[in-house]
Amino acid sequence: SPDQPSVTSYNAMTVAIVTLEAFAGMWINAFIVSVICMAWVKKKTLNSNGKILLFLGCSRFWYLCIAWVNSFLAIFYPNYIFVHHVFELAESTQNFFNISNFWVSACLCIFYCIKIANFQNSFFNYLKVKIDRMMPWLLLGSVLFSLVIGILVYKMIDRAFRNYANLTCQGIIWKANIRIEEHFLPSYFLIGFVFATSFTAVIFSALLLLFSLWRHKHNMQTNSTKDVSTDAHIKAMKSILSFLIMYSINFVSLVLTLVYSKKNENDVIFLIYLIQYAFPVVHSLILIFSNPKLKKILLRILPCMK
Repeated sequence: SPDQPSVTSYNAMTVAIVTLEAFAGMWINAFIVSVICMAWVKKKTLNSNGKILLFLGCSRFWYLCIAWVNSFLAIFYPNYIFVHHVFELAESTQNFFNISNFWVSACLCIFYCIKIANFQNSFFNYLKVKIDRMMPWLLLGSVLFSLVIGILVYKMIDRAFRNYANLTCQGIIWKANIRIEEHFLPSYFLIGFVFATSFTAVIFSALLLLFSLWRHKHNMQTNSTKDVSTDAHIKAMKSILSFLIMYSINFVSLVLTLVYSKKNENDVIFLIYLIQYAFPVVHSLILIFSNPKLKKILLRILPCMK
């Protein structure tokens, strides 16, 4: 058809840009994981911040890897991915790593808030003392929770296809009579609820840290110089606020996915792809440049960035 060349070129451009973002993100997060693992082996121990960054780097690496494979197959080889059970497995696995990414990121914000904020509260002081022991369990709980959500997403998509899709004898979804706004809404709302919950934890951490910084600066008004605590507050606030901004943009892209997935508006869907792949790339770069050790090693590897 006359439109076929333009569609093909559009798909090629989409894959090219998505591939660039995905491979850049995989390289950046593989760098974070490698540096932390080498430090772990060298020192025989790993602090809480390192554990969070290790989990975060792993979840983002595999999310970008699986998401890129799914996008590539969906555009160029749809018969290989739009198959009963294969599609459900691909979507649930991608969502598992994406939700792990968001929840571990939320754990990082909570960790910064508890470690740096100062409040005269017995429960908060108890958390400040115990947070290092609690963090491995919080990370494990985040992964298990993400696994449960991934299984639920698999079951929801599988149920929708079983009830409303016409399958060929080979199991290929040849002609799906599924209206996404009716039958895939439960999975979208489930994922949206999970994102909103972790987003709330990030907002709460940012507000507590901001209030703690305001109180600390108010108490230090007579002192003309900044102290270590003020600098720590400001650095943590920069990290959390950057995550908060990108989290907000990514959450909007989730809503846009829900709205435009049924309208075949390629420009909007292309923009959503760019946002979803850019989030783990940009935030990981911010984490690297806010960590003196990671920044030093990266600049040593990439002299052109000096």
